[in-house]
Amino acid sequence: MVKENIPRHVGFIMDGNGRWAKEHGRPRTYGHKKGADVIHEIVSASFNGGIKAVSLYAFSTENWARPKEEVDSIFELLRKFLKKYAKELIDEEIKLIISGDLSALPENLRTECLERIADTSRFSDHVLNIAINYGSKAEIVHAVNKALEKGKKQISEEDISENSYTSGLPDIDLIVRTGGEQRLSNFFLWQSAYAELYFTDTYWPDFHKKQLNEAVEWYSLRQRRFGDVSPKQG
Repeated sequence: MVKENIPRHVGFIMDGNGRWAKEHGRPRTYGHKKGADVIHEIVSASFNGGIKAVSLYAFSTENWARPKEEVDSIFELLRKFLKKYAKELIDEEIKLIISGDLSALPENLRTECLERIADTSRFSDHVLNIAINYGSKAEIVHAVNKALEKGKKQISEEDISENSYTSGLPDIDLIVRTGGEQRLSNFFLWQSAYAELYFTDTYWPDFHKKQLNEAVEWYSLRQRRFGDVSPKQG
């Protein structure tokens, strides 16, 4: 991975699991399983390459419209992922954040999320943020309501950032969307105001360290101006 001018925070819209499965003559649930297998590789490669925070779009508020069998399969894969890598999160000192409304999730998944969050809360060098039952518009409404509950009369940008799920994290520098679609799909809109957007036709189950390096190299060549006339680094 490129070591100069790398993003601090990368967001992944992990798209294409179902289409990958169809092209391989398998059910959509199998595609999600293969996609889950890729997560560990990409997260590890990201942190080893110098990236400090990784955000993953695992399940959106819109995904409830999918068949119940598929939804249940995704939740079970997430539960197994968190359980399987529980020790590694601690050994590698990776802080886990879950962005989204956990109240609607199955109890076993919600419990697994809360336990992993508690176990890793003391860490700060690397952060894994998994968006589950997440929608950016809903998050902004949630943040505003939290600020109002604290007695705020007028809401500032700082209030929204401080009351978001990602409070304390740097904004997203790079968004990688696999699967060929070119849209953000309600993914951390507030945190991605100045993110570079990298779209690839590669389906998520086929997205590996090589493809990650290509995305980070592409980012390293961007000139980020943030509304100014002179480019900024990082």
